[in-house]
Amino acid sequence: MFESLSERLGETLRGLSGKARLSEENISAALRDVRMALLEADVALSVVKDFTDRVQVSALGQAVSQALNPGEAFIKIVHGELVRVMGEANAGLNLATKPPAVILMAGLQGAGKTTTVAKLARLLKERERKKVAVVSADVYRPAAIEQLETLSREVGAVHIPSSQDESPLDIVNRAVVEATNQFADVLLVDTAGRLAIDEKMMAEIRSLQIALNPIETLFVVDAMTGQDAAVTAKAFDDAISLTGVVLAKADGDARGGAALSVRSITGKPIKFIGMGESTDALEPFHPDRLASRILGMGDMLSLIEEAERKVDKKKAERLAKKIQRGTKFDLGDFRDQLAQMSNMGGIGSMMDKLPGMNQLPQNVQSQVNDGAFMQMAVIIDSMTPQERRFPDVINGSRKKRIARGSGTQITDVNRLLKQHRQMQKMMKKVTKKGGMQKMMRGLQGMRQPPGFPR
Repeated sequence: MFESLSERLGETLRGLSGKARLSEENISAALRDVRMALLEADVALSVVKDFTDRVQVSALGQAVSQALNPGEAFIKIVHGELVRVMGEANAGLNLATKPPAVILMAGLQGAGKTTTVAKLARLLKERERKKVAVVSADVYRPAAIEQLETLSREVGAVHIPSSQDESPLDIVNRAVVEATNQFADVLLVDTAGRLAIDEKMMAEIRSLQIALNPIETLFVVDAMTGQDAAVTAKAFDDAISLTGVVLAKADGDARGGAALSVRSITGKPIKFIGMGESTDALEPFHPDRLASRILGMGDMLSLIEEAERKVDKKKAERLAKKIQRGTKFDLGDFRDQLAQMSNMGGIGSMMDKLPGMNQLPQNVQSQVNDGAFMQMAVIIDSMTPQERRFPDVINGSRKKRIARGSGTQITDVNRLLKQHRQMQKMMKKVTKKGGMQKMMRGLQGMRQPPGFPR
């Protein structure tokens, strides 16, 4: 996410790291690069100007702390301004009302609105322990109602039926009654999208808003449309008064213009960010965490929260006890770890949240991909239970059979076995007396990226 912006800003800020002090000259040079990086990221011009002006004023008046060198001090200023531009802190949903709390979802056609409704339903159900009902008032797009019905089954939400023969107003009025009768805590209303903003569309959604009096009106916008996303959100806000924005498809947005423009132009908070196609790929929007990721500082808090939610704790405990007993880490354990990593969005998603990963050489980053780990999983799946438990029995003829069964080469099987042996050695070192403490000391001694919070 935001790879090009992160790379450009990283180059600029690293150029300041060798300077003895912050001066008007080197600040101006750095800001020229920052300005170009933001414009290339499709950030709105007014936002870029305000951002760079504020950074310049802060940097020129900066008394550099002894704990920070000038480069780190400048990064700290840029980080602070990125957070300010995107909204200071996470703005959660307001559900403080008599159930059902109605949330009206608006947006243009193709922005990912219906999928976002399902994602939000799942998030509220799993993390907030809410009973969620969903209804589609989109009577124009073919199969829109059927799509939401299918997704609601997948996420475990109550689907309130609707028909293309009904008017959107009749649908939402009936939906409130049905959601109340079913004791739903939240009612999510999916509305019709259009290919462009038009008065007929605005009039319809205004009438729905008046009828529902929703506690939240969220605008779903495609992050890949850059600053146009902010302009569209502003038009909707002028017409129906939004309470927040959801950035959809942000995993495909290498630039970041929408995230850095929406709050400044609309004055409305970004409440959620969509980071993938699966129904669990919706996250609360934390400006400070995203700013850290853009500057290559990682996002360990989100990584830890994701691990707590998605890692199978029983399997993790079994593996920990197994290693403590001195039992070998076998290929079945390796396969479980690959599955756990896949549940957390894959290696790409995890690396995006680790500090300093953007500083790895490009050729190294390109070699670390989910395809290689998926191949490993397929190879292990082609083994017998005995081979997974006792990899030493895998001889030449077995390797040929495993390669054929997994559609790979013998060299791929050999590579997997070598990597497994290396992991076994690492696990053995950890289980030795003082091994874990030594490993933790080594991790603590790793140099953090410049400007990373100490």
